[in-house]
Amino acid sequence: MNLRQYLARAKRAIHQKIKWRRDEQAIWDSLLHNNTDYWNIARQAAKGGPRVLMATSMGGFEHGALTESALAVALTLRGAQVDVLLCDSFLPGCQLTKISNTPPEQLFKQGSQRCETCYLSGKKIFDPLGLPIYWYGQMVTPEQVETARRIAGTIPVHQAGEYTLDGLAVGEHALAGALRYFARGSLDGEPEGEKVLRRYLEASILSVYAIQALLERNAYSVACFNHGIYVPQGLIGEVCRRRGVRVVNWNPAYRRHCFIFSHEDTYHHTMISESTSVWENITWSPDLEKKTLNYLKSRWQGTQDWIWFHEKPQEDVNKIAQEIGVDFSRPCIGMLTSVMWDAQLHYRSNAFQNQMEWVLQTISYFSKRPELQLIIRIHPAEVRGMIASRQPIHAEIKQAFPVLPSNVFVIPPESQVSTYAVVEKCNSVIIYNTKTGIEISSMGIPVIVAGEAWIRNKGFSIDASSPTEYFRILDRLPLSGGLSAEHLERARKYAFHFFYRRMIPLLFIKSDEESRFAVELSDIKELQPGNYPGLDMICEGILDGTPFIYPAERLP
Repeated sequence: MNLRQYLARAKRAIHQKIKWRRDEQAIWDSLLHNNTDYWNIARQAAKGGPRVLMATSMGGFEHGALTESALAVALTLRGAQVDVLLCDSFLPGCQLTKISNTPPEQLFKQGSQRCETCYLSGKKIFDPLGLPIYWYGQMVTPEQVETARRIAGTIPVHQAGEYTLDGLAVGEHALAGALRYFARGSLDGEPEGEKVLRRYLEASILSVYAIQALLERNAYSVACFNHGIYVPQGLIGEVCRRRGVRVVNWNPAYRRHCFIFSHEDTYHHTMISESTSVWENITWSPDLEKKTLNYLKSRWQGTQDWIWFHEKPQEDVNKIAQEIGVDFSRPCIGMLTSVMWDAQLHYRSNAFQNQMEWVLQTISYFSKRPELQLIIRIHPAEVRGMIASRQPIHAEIKQAFPVLPSNVFVIPPESQVSTYAVVEKCNSVIIYNTKTGIEISSMGIPVIVAGEAWIRNKGFSIDASSPTEYFRILDRLPLSGGLSAEHLERARKYAFHFFYRRMIPLLFIKSDEESRFAVELSDIKELQPGNYPGLDMICEGILDGTPFIYPAERLP
């Protein structure tokens, strides 16, 4: 882009929205060009305000860097002194290593081309803001680099997952990173598994050293960063919590333009521990119920969502019956799996040691209940998610049961069969930890929970905490009826809470047909208080620790 084009674009920004994507000029260059004095005054006024660490780390992770740069601007305009943490091609492994599909041989090299691209992307986004940027490589001494390499290279591999540094669960996050890299529930059988695990262990140790050094240098009120688990985000959280720095984690939500924020830990964990008192006393009304049910119905096709798995789901039950061979006139029990590595990393187990044990023991149980039909719907994200699973559940089932019991039916992840259409024909549904349990309960269908699902202990699911308890519940199948009116209202209240109150809208963040994020603003002043209720609530939560619960019952 030449100077004439640059000036023309800056001029157009006054009259229309500017959209930024990774392959275009950074939005902050354009917006600040028209607001230099205003922004400089805001930065100066924020000095001495609450100190916030925007621990973005992975500048090449577009969703994270773009969202957090907008938050950095918004917080500055609210009087916060914001610092930014980025990686300068320093860490030998991170979450982006998998997202960018870095092959193992490249991962074993120090400083890949992908790392250089990530470094430049982060610099391009954040440099125009003029906020202090701290780089990982500048925070770690040569002696610490050598120590991290030595520990990662010598610790027995079977002990790597339990390794702690200064009492911090470094090995746990390293193992999580390696499992995510291979998209498996374990590293067994992976030829490069040990090498990759050791790279992630080295990266985890270096992350701890870097964050510790930064927190010794600066006193932060709060650190905000994406996800809250994996490398390096999980280590950032570990160190911050140990040092008394409040933690705010966030993720893109399901609904378009919405995000889930949580205090002190990833929402995967906080949604489990969240008190029912924050939603069970909502004043329920026909309008709220209609709004909730309309949205839940839209999820059949994903028309209101950022995340969905089928373009044209098969909803014709007669065609579904022909495809999978089930007889819907006989009692059917649904069973919904989660992605193996995802289920293992995000949630602890309850009734079973892991999801695969649950699946295989459930099939064995139903082989002795020929009057019932078990329909296993394998999660479409195994093949359609951001990271395709390399430990397919269907393959594991085939290995354990070369010939399935005649009353057990498997819908593979690539099938276009609508999960919703299937469960609508079921007497009840068994889940491990899938979020779909929220939706199924709202349909009035009883849900049996064997893992650490969010609906556990919410007062409308059937929860099992041991194998004995689980199989006693299965002995009651088929159930005599659907959810009671009281439990159904409770389930729908929780669905409204999750999809509308915990998902906070940031309407200036869009996505295109390739699911790439973009910020659309006409003026940096749009990020001031009073323009976006969701942004105001998020900034207040970051600065003051108030709950990240959007009052959707009162606001649009």
